[in-house]
Amino acid sequence: MRTRWIALVFAAILSGALGGALLAPQPAGAVSKEMIELQQQVSQILQGQQDLRSTVDGNNAALRTLVQQSLDSVNRLNSEMGAVQKSVQEVQANTGSRIDTMTQQTQGLSDNLQDVQARVAKLSQQLNDMQGLLQSIDAKVSGGSTTGAGSTALNPPEASAPGGAAAPPSPAALPPISAATLYNNALRDQSTGRYDLARQEFSDYIRNFPTNDLAGNAQFYLGEIAYAQNDFKGAIAAYETVLANYPKSFKVAASLLKKASAELELGSKATAIRDLREVERRFPGSDEARRAQSKLREIGASPAARPSR
Repeated sequence: MRTRWIALVFAAILSGALGGALLAPQPAGAVSKEMIELQQQVSQILQGQQDLRSTVDGNNAALRTLVQQSLDSVNRLNSEMGAVQKSVQEVQANTGSRIDTMTQQTQGLSDNLQDVQARVAKLSQQLNDMQGLLQSIDAKVSGGSTTGAGSTALNPPEASAPGGAAAPPSPAALPPISAATLYNNALRDQSTGRYDLARQEFSDYIRNFPTNDLAGNAQFYLGEIAYAQNDFKGAIAAYETVLANYPKSFKVAASLLKKASAELELGSKATAIRDLREVERRFPGSDEARRAQSKLREIGASPAARPSR
């Protein structure tokens, strides 16, 4: 017990000594040194703050420059996009006109090909007729040679006119213009813009050769002439004649398609949509069907409904 009290007293004395040492005023030199160190630290902090502010200002300036460059790039891109869009529109317009021109040229070439085929068939028939005529002449010459030559005159009495002059051919004996020549003349005049002459020639062809294979073509081109002269009612009437009188003509699809185009020109949108869908339904996969689909999309109409299988 006594030892415990001695330890407590010693601890109290030691604590008091330490407290006195801590609370005692420090020397002046130590205070000055701490003040100097504190001022140096404050100066370093202020310098660091200035450096940080300079860095932030530089970064802000660089950021503003980058933003301005980005805005300039966006503006240039918008200008370039506008120019590209304008170019695309011009290309689309030029392509559409070229397609129409190529379609007309293709139709003309197809008609000429059919005309050539018809001519070849006619020439073949004429060659057969000439061959038969030559065989007949050979047979007559062979038979005449057995009965004796010179018994008959070479020229019949009516081959010469009185006085020995050759008789002129009668107007009825002059060959009329052929169907092929008339059709080619009409097609040439129509393609070169001589519409009045071409209209008369196509009308003459239909009147004189109503059963020929190209009569439906001639009627179709009467509609094309009226369409080119903005006579859309007359064009519709001509196309309807093709549909009614020449159902086997290969111009039926083109007549129905152009009839729809003329109806659109007259503002008959519902009738035109019906005819365009009819082209799709009756002639699937054809060039006319594809053009009808394009026209339906252009006017905002849905294509023809496909039949369910």
